[in-house]
Amino acid sequence: MTIQHSSPMQEALAALSERLDGDLHHDSLMRTLYATDASVYRQLPLAVALPKSTEDIVQLINFAHRHKTSLIPRAAGTSLAGQCVGEGIVVDTGRYLNQIQEFNAEEGWVRIQPGVIRDELNAYLEPHGLFFGPNTSTANRCMLGGMVGNNSCGTTSIVYGSTRDHVLELETVLSDGSIATFGTLDEAGFRQKMEGSALENKVYQQIHEALQHPDRQAEIKREFPRPSITRRNTGYAVDLLLQQQPFLPEGKPFNFATLLCGSEGTLAFTTSIKLAVQPLPLPVDVVVCAHFTSVAESLRAVQLAMTHHPTACELMDKVILDCTRDNPEQERNRFFLEGDPAAVLMIEFRGESEAEARALADALVHALHTDQLGYAYPIVSAPDTARIWNLRKAGLGLLSNVKGDKKPVACIEDTAVDIRDLPEYIEEFDQILDGYGQRAVYYAHAGAGELHLRPMLNLKDTGDRQLFHDITEATAHLVKKYGGSLSGEHGDGRVRAPFLEYMVGQRNYQLLRQIKETWDPLYIFNPGKIIDPEPINEDLRYEPEQPERSFDTFLDWTPDGSILLAAERCNGSGDCRKLPLSGGTMCPSYHATRDEKHTTRGRANILRECLTRGEGPNPFDREELAEALDLCLSCKACSAECPSTVDMTAMKAEFQYQYHKKHGISLRTRAITNISRLNSYGMAFPWLTNLFLRSALGGGVLKRVLGIAPRRSLPPLSRFSLRRWARRRSRRLQPKGPAKGTVYFFADEFTNYNDAVMGRKAILLLVALGYRVEVPPLTESGRAHLSKGLLEKARELATENVRIAGPLIDLDHPLVGVEPSAILSFRDEYPRLVPEELRAEARRIGRQCLTVEDFLVREFQKGNINPGQFTDEKARILVHSHCHQKAIDGHEGPVLALSIPDGYHAEYIPAGCCGMAGSFGYEKEHYDLSMAIANQTLLPRIREADAQTIIAAPGTSCRHQIHDGTGRKALHPVEILYDALRPARGIDPGKRN
Repeated sequence: MTIQHSSPMQEALAALSERLDGDLHHDSLMRTLYATDASVYRQLPLAVALPKSTEDIVQLINFAHRHKTSLIPRAAGTSLAGQCVGEGIVVDTGRYLNQIQEFNAEEGWVRIQPGVIRDELNAYLEPHGLFFGPNTSTANRCMLGGMVGNNSCGTTSIVYGSTRDHVLELETVLSDGSIATFGTLDEAGFRQKMEGSALENKVYQQIHEALQHPDRQAEIKREFPRPSITRRNTGYAVDLLLQQQPFLPEGKPFNFATLLCGSEGTLAFTTSIKLAVQPLPLPVDVVVCAHFTSVAESLRAVQLAMTHHPTACELMDKVILDCTRDNPEQERNRFFLEGDPAAVLMIEFRGESEAEARALADALVHALHTDQLGYAYPIVSAPDTARIWNLRKAGLGLLSNVKGDKKPVACIEDTAVDIRDLPEYIEEFDQILDGYGQRAVYYAHAGAGELHLRPMLNLKDTGDRQLFHDITEATAHLVKKYGGSLSGEHGDGRVRAPFLEYMVGQRNYQLLRQIKETWDPLYIFNPGKIIDPEPINEDLRYEPEQPERSFDTFLDWTPDGSILLAAERCNGSGDCRKLPLSGGTMCPSYHATRDEKHTTRGRANILRECLTRGEGPNPFDREELAEALDLCLSCKACSAECPSTVDMTAMKAEFQYQYHKKHGISLRTRAITNISRLNSYGMAFPWLTNLFLRSALGGGVLKRVLGIAPRRSLPPLSRFSLRRWARRRSRRLQPKGPAKGTVYFFADEFTNYNDAVMGRKAILLLVALGYRVEVPPLTESGRAHLSKGLLEKARELATENVRIAGPLIDLDHPLVGVEPSAILSFRDEYPRLVPEELRAEARRIGRQCLTVEDFLVREFQKGNINPGQFTDEKARILVHSHCHQKAIDGHEGPVLALSIPDGYHAEYIPAGCCGMAGSFGYEKEHYDLSMAIANQTLLPRIREADAQTIIAAPGTSCRHQIHDGTGRKALHPVEILYDALRPARGIDPGKRN
């Protein structure tokens, strides 16, 4: 998996590292992490640089000169055409060069570094009534440097155009290490720039000489995409320079930023960007979700829709809509679908009021109905419109949910034609694919004449690798026929650059080469992109006819095909790089570190590399894999929030199990996984055990021996065991009147020993609400064993629980629990953990295993529970939901349950993971990161709350983290609801305990 470089190069890299303010990595882990982006390409770089300053960029350029290597600029790494892969030094601007430098609200501009995230910028601008318009599907993690490099557009391009339409000025470092700023120039300023012998002067001289001749101008106008094609990233934008002074006397002032936008980092290295910003869009939006029986019908509807001037018009076809069924988060966003449409258009209208926006939507629906286009036209209003766009934005990642080695491949996904030609273009495109025995996926920017078209190919297969080339070449000829752009917004990169000479003509291609060689004569900047690329079907992620390795795994990976195929589901879209301001939980450690190796994508990439290219009998026994997975908190957020449903929690459990085979099990891991047994010993004298745990001597020694963080408090034992309490009172665990049903209560290992008082309240709450409660003799959940990779013991526990629960649990007799990670193990992990003969039974039982909050909400919705059973007093509650609960059930359960009493106002804290993650936050080496994660959103929100506000958290670890971080006591929702019971109902107040 690694390439050994010569000793002189290693020494040179070490010397370079000393000269940089930022970081330089040339170890196997970091090089592997940056060998891929969101494209199908893979090249191991020489090193990875994380610069902190312009001077660092200059040092890197000088190094590239001396050592005849190259620099590959990279932001979020979400490029689809291979722009961010190469054999030189990958320069990641996102880690440090991410500051907003200057802002002028009156003049409407902002100056930023290239690593600023698009949505992060807009969050900064929003209080001033401004925003940056281009809105890519990756806007919550893509960076403005990447948007400039690719001239990104996004869903709103029909209103706001592309990135280059908003770039006022670029500060850059040129290939000779000189610094140059490119902004607007009138004709006099242009000619002044031509005077001199510096590289900056030479680029003005060259472009003037190249574009001043009428015959060359005519050649460019004839061969480049038609002017009506607004999405155009074909080569360097010399056609747009012709519309500026001095080449068009009445044109706009000249600005080389027009050329640099879309140049994919091949001409200069951008260090600062000055952007024009616009007033916020009209405040109220509605979305018409028009349903169609064919893609062809939807494209005819696009032409009609655009005459109504919507602010967005996006397409999703059946293939991608079907992919949403397999994603827990996106499945909830399918609420608007009626029937099984072949295609859906999402058409947005905005207004000052809902009535104004809806009137525009109604007019379109009437027109569609009149023209007999479509069969259903639901109109969705805010706030549910956000769910519509989240579904659409997940498109790229969702495509990896297609089962098997054949995947929708990005190669022709960026074609753009005039909207008037779109139906005929797609009809001919379908004919081309039919000729290759292929079918495609259709989605995205229909209103702008650009559909993301993807053939289904297996790039491990030699034949399909050739089809990869042939289909792209045939599509290029079709696009040329319609005067379109082979690249609308994703850029040429590796995948389209081989066809660029055909798209713009030989003479124009030579002009583009002259531009490259004037700006970058030694091809230091991102070589092989746009000019002189390697063949489209070389340097792919997978080797041709790559043998399928089999692995002796413990968990059942049959639903994925194998653990390797599970890792390969990650297509690099980078959804795991979104920041907390975007909502959700994935990925907690990345939120705190901003380090690629702590993303789900990074971990999946390392795992894929180890499994495909690793050597030795145990491919899991790799230190770089251990390092990448060390800070995975096993929060399970990726299993829901990653559009490709990459379940890194399961992969980490499998890795740990395999890793233990070689390295054994540490004392701390043994203690953590045997905590239930240790607690049972401590319950002989709980008061004495707690005294020992709290003491500086006893607790301090225990922490040192086990590697527990000194500043972390240890969880005390309850004064009684919940299971023992329930056995003694089993006859009393039924309501006074007729029971509404029987509920089995899971007294998990955490509730049984540490939170028994809370567990008792949960049981008594259910009894008071009219339910007969039984506590079956289930064993511990195995959660600790799962989290530490002790899968044999976890299977033993899961098997026993499934066999005990099997005869008891059904639709009318659910199993409920208070600790989300424990009760949800039945539904999530048990089916892939238990022996094969029990898997069907485990799945059946899992469907009837509920958190107590979800059970209460279900019964409330049935009318079996009513607000009259609770107090009329008012209370404000802040709710932090458990990660596993959010991933599997969504965050709504605790909020809805706590909202049952009429006077209670429960508000969800939009925070990700609390950072505790079971034992993770206890471990000495993880304590600082644990607190850093908590201090991003959760703990500050709690500290801001007044003393009367109740804090709720279903997870025992979450409550512990809140206490350690704020000193506030968080309650389980059942405790709050128990205390809210009316005395006249259920249990007499004097007997509640």
